[in-house]
Amino acid sequence: MKKFVLSTLFVLQAFFGFAQTTTGITGRVVDAKSQKPLQNVVASIQNTNFTQMSNADGKFTFSGLAKGGQLLQIKSDGYKTQLFPVEILENQMLDLGVVVLEEDITQEQQTSLITITENDLGDEGSGSEGTASLLQASRDTFLQAAAYNFGQARFSVRGIDNEYSNIMINGLSMNRVADGRPQYGDWGGLNDATRNQEFTNGSAPSDYVFGGIAGTQEINTRASLYRKGTRLSFLNTNTNYAFRMMATHVSGMRTDGWAYVISAGRRWAENGYFEGTNYSANSFFASVEKKINENHSLNFTSIYAQNKRGKNSPNTDEQSDLAGIKYNSYWGYQEGEKRNSRFKNSEEPIMMLTHYWKVNPKTNLNTTVSYQIGQIGNSRLDYMKADNPDPTYYRKLPSFKANEFFDNVYLGNTPANIAAAAELKESFLANKQLDWKNIYRINTESIANGSRIVQYEDRNDENIATASTNLFSQLSDNIVLNAGATYQMSKTKNFKNMLDLLGGTYFTDISTFGFGPQQQSDLNNPNRTVGVSDKYGYNYNIDATKLEAFTQFKFVYKKVDFYLAQTFSRSGYQREGFYKNGYYPTTSLGKSEKKSFDNFGFKGGMTYKISGRHFIDFNSIYMTKAPNTKDVFPNARVNNSVTEDITNENIKGVDLSYIIKMPSFKARFTGYFSETSNATDINFYYADGLGLDSGAFVSEIVTGINKKNRGVEVGLEYQVTSTIKLTGVAAYGEFTLINDPNVSLTNDATATVTSYGVAKMTGYKQSGTPQQAYSVGVEYRDPKFWWIGANANYMADTYLDVSTIRRTSNYYDPLNNTGIIIDQNLADKYLTQEKFNPIRLFNLVGGKSWRIKDKTLGLFANVNNVLDFKYKTGGFEQSRNASYKQDYEDHQSNGPSVFAPKYFYGYGRTYMVNVYLTF
Repeated sequence: MKKFVLSTLFVLQAFFGFAQTTTGITGRVVDAKSQKPLQNVVASIQNTNFTQMSNADGKFTFSGLAKGGQLLQIKSDGYKTQLFPVEILENQMLDLGVVVLEEDITQEQQTSLITITENDLGDEGSGSEGTASLLQASRDTFLQAAAYNFGQARFSVRGIDNEYSNIMINGLSMNRVADGRPQYGDWGGLNDATRNQEFTNGSAPSDYVFGGIAGTQEINTRASLYRKGTRLSFLNTNTNYAFRMMATHVSGMRTDGWAYVISAGRRWAENGYFEGTNYSANSFFASVEKKINENHSLNFTSIYAQNKRGKNSPNTDEQSDLAGIKYNSYWGYQEGEKRNSRFKNSEEPIMMLTHYWKVNPKTNLNTTVSYQIGQIGNSRLDYMKADNPDPTYYRKLPSFKANEFFDNVYLGNTPANIAAAAELKESFLANKQLDWKNIYRINTESIANGSRIVQYEDRNDENIATASTNLFSQLSDNIVLNAGATYQMSKTKNFKNMLDLLGGTYFTDISTFGFGPQQQSDLNNPNRTVGVSDKYGYNYNIDATKLEAFTQFKFVYKKVDFYLAQTFSRSGYQREGFYKNGYYPTTSLGKSEKKSFDNFGFKGGMTYKISGRHFIDFNSIYMTKAPNTKDVFPNARVNNSVTEDITNENIKGVDLSYIIKMPSFKARFTGYFSETSNATDINFYYADGLGLDSGAFVSEIVTGINKKNRGVEVGLEYQVTSTIKLTGVAAYGEFTLINDPNVSLTNDATATVTSYGVAKMTGYKQSGTPQQAYSVGVEYRDPKFWWIGANANYMADTYLDVSTIRRTSNYYDPLNNTGIIIDQNLADKYLTQEKFNPIRLFNLVGGKSWRIKDKTLGLFANVNNVLDFKYKTGGFEQSRNASYKQDYEDHQSNGPSVFAPKYFYGYGRTYMVNVYLTF
């Protein structure tokens, strides 16, 4: 406390000034514990372009400042940010003296963040990816709550998917061309090494990229920016992994002009929060910088993160009621050991070389080249001439008999069916896990004819080369130019890779469906037998190129700041198939047509400075966005077809904020609106009721999707005393679908594409995120370096992801509803979108640090969802039932439906304890 008072007295001294000939501010920053000077501390005049870095003596100096009241912010990684009101007097240099920075022991909340994003619930395309990893970069009160509190429920800021965000490392985008989303696992487990981050919210201006409507995160790995020292940490938790160890060493800039950072981490668990979800991940990081002279510096960064983790199944209410919400059907015991049939295995090392060039005191040019290579595999079981081994296959569950029909006659209430349903229940409870022993028995008994059930992975081997350059130039006292250009080439190899024959000797590469030549995966190699590590099923490449450039001008004046930015990009995609598929013999082998998309964008905004502490901020954007490759090639595994009339998305948005920044009170009130149009969505599933003689695997193509998002955000932070802080956060949004998109299905059994017209989707809610979220919190920081906090959170209006095909005219088609009279009231009930129950979470968090000579020992811990509240975070309707008749038959018993929606659940009560040592 004494040091804090001394620091405050130095700041008060600034109001009186000193007789100088230059208008400005100077000061010296030191560590509160060691009293040693701090280098590379960022000092900035709020809402201006004036920023300085402290030198080796901890000193910073501003000159040429406009007179009047200003807010001076002083911040550094690992320290509590200081915000000082100062009065700039003409022709006087205000000396703040020594500014003391205290260690921010709450930083452990960022380095210890474990989100549902890493868990990657269920299979690909489940929509489980969240935005919490993105939001770590922000100090905004609202966004901090969105990451640490709302992130437990997969909350998305403004309801916007993270494919509309930009995640960057050293100015290079990490978003993938396949789905537009970043692969967070590529740098997972390297929290210390990726701590240097800058974040812009929504469409606000970024110095590195034009951006989008969901924010921009820039991770900077320049070695000289890291705080010198060594850090060791050990973490224990009961979430998606159990243990984590990390070690990081930073040399600082040495006298010979070299600086380096090395970091390594390991995360592991025999079993995560959900049953059978084993976890093993290793991460390594190195960054080396050579300062050639005062104007040139080279930095090499290498990142390697290997991750293998078992997945957990989405479950129907019937399955969860029988087996619990932690139930996972993907695993079973094999010789006493838990084995998961579905896991994700990724390793995609990144290498970057960056040249930093200080062209002159007002202009910097940074250029980075990068190469990334590696693989992502998602495993599952494949079977041929064998029953589905999944223990939750619908014929193995009680609801199958409870809802049985024959020739439009309901049989579920007969004594025989009631008894059969009871028998299925007992059988499921006794055999609810995958039976590995039986799988091996089936394959062993069929040794001469090859395996009937195997384990394979859907593999994506990526090669990505990128070059980017970024210019910053202070054109005048009031105008700043940011400009950049990026060129990327990507080649992704996609194929089925045989992992395990499960006791057999080979597997025949033919399809279970179809007849004769149709069954062949490759007509040029019919009836091919495959072994472990062989490609089979499908094999193709996706080549993509992207050229992007942007310029941005910032204009800074005493009362008003504003900016204008523009961008242009060109994307090119092409598929090359290596198998002559039996269903598509003329359109599967060789190269597809090359699809190119030109896009542009404009955005602008302004900040009006009511005073040095009150601001009005406005941002607006209009841009177009190229479709992702998965949407351009809707059935890429088996043919070269291109989505008919595929086009760019149109995106527009505005937001208006009132911002208060005071030393003891900070607030932001924001209203926003955004709209996206012409989006495309591709889904794959097994479907009945489509006018076919029998069901079939289909790819569903939904085009022309329009969405509207609007709402308000409020973030409040009040420093009641020097030790007590209160926070309050609120989000209210309306995220809806605003048109009726077009639907078509590709049926591989007939190699045909059928249009089903429009789906009546207008007014349905967007799924996957709470549309209301509220949080209140209190935090106590003791001068003796310990702290404790608590927050209560309420989230509501989370909706189920609905089936599009069920909202087409096919649902009412007489051909699909023979022998039954449609009751519109029942139909409306079946098609009503499910809204989940509200979520109530109470969390506790705290920490303590000790100074032991020149070392710091720290402890951080939290308990989330203290009351062990059970809640759903998302889910989806199954599309197998695509007609009224099927729904009617599926809802006849008082019990669960056969093809009911499947759900994802959040964590119950969880804990995390992290111990760290820095020196």
